[in-house]
Amino acid sequence: MDRRQLEYFLAVASHGSFTSAASALRVAQPSLSYTIRTLERELGTSLFHRLGRGVRLTPEGQALVGSAQQVLRAFQSALSSVQQVTRLEAGRLDIVALTTLAVDPLAGLVGTFRRAHPGVDIRIEDPEHAAAVAEMVRVGECELGLADFSVPSAGLRALELREQEMLAVLPPDAEMATGRSVKMTQVAAMDLITTPPGTTTRTLLEQSLAGAGVPLRIAVETPHRAAIVPLVLAGAGVALLPRPMAEDAARQGARIGVIDPPVVRRVRLLWRPEPLSHAGQAFVEMVRRETAPGRVDEPSHGHRETL
Repeated sequence: MDRRQLEYFLAVASHGSFTSAASALRVAQPSLSYTIRTLERELGTSLFHRLGRGVRLTPEGQALVGSAQQVLRAFQSALSSVQQVTRLEAGRLDIVALTTLAVDPLAGLVGTFRRAHPGVDIRIEDPEHAAAVAEMVRVGECELGLADFSVPSAGLRALELREQEMLAVLPPDAEMATGRSVKMTQVAAMDLITTPPGTTTRTLLEQSLAGAGVPLRIAVETPHRAAIVPLVLAGAGVALLPRPMAEDAARQGARIGVIDPPVVRRVRLLWRPEPLSHAGQAFVEMVRRETAPGRVDEPSHGHRETL
């Protein structure tokens, strides 16, 4: 098994067909097919179900994906160490983040990192559900993960970032003036727009209302986070959003209320306890300088290291 075989395997798995993978790799399809057959012969098993013009991973193929990604990252890390030392003139960094955290703080952090290391490509993944952030990091599908404290992180290192303040976002015709404080009891009396149960934003909303001793009254429930601000602007109800997203909604005409007492979301960056790639280490160090209050949780029994 060699690096080219793993690269070809991951390309076919990603594109779902030999034709598309060959085009993306810029190799002849017969050469690609031969390489995959050779890999399957060496492993003694089929990695793909051939389905007419497409393919689907077998259970054995699914088991290989995470390890193959880790091997290729390790190879790239070693190559960078020899050729470029720590200058980070090339490379790639895979990050998985909750949708709202991809907007803030991740977008700003990636911008800062890219200005410092323009040769490093960034891939930001959207998890299927909140717990998938830690799982994608744990199995090596992504090197770093960004989640709030509701996501279990057993076995991972975690760097706590600054808290993210949540604001109430109201329709343009709301009687309340922008910037005024609002109690959670007042929020509870309004028609609420929120994401489905189990999402981190919904969980935070439920906990905040429970803490205020008031029930949750939902007007609109949607998994489409991009639709929440348009729904508010259309007068469908009120939403709780992170401050940067709320302020952007205000620029579009929404009114925003500062919740008293504050509703905040604690955010942390996750990674495996193994040594990071140069790009991963540089990103963690940048986050530590830019936003972190200075505490790392170790994977063993929750021990914390003060930085």
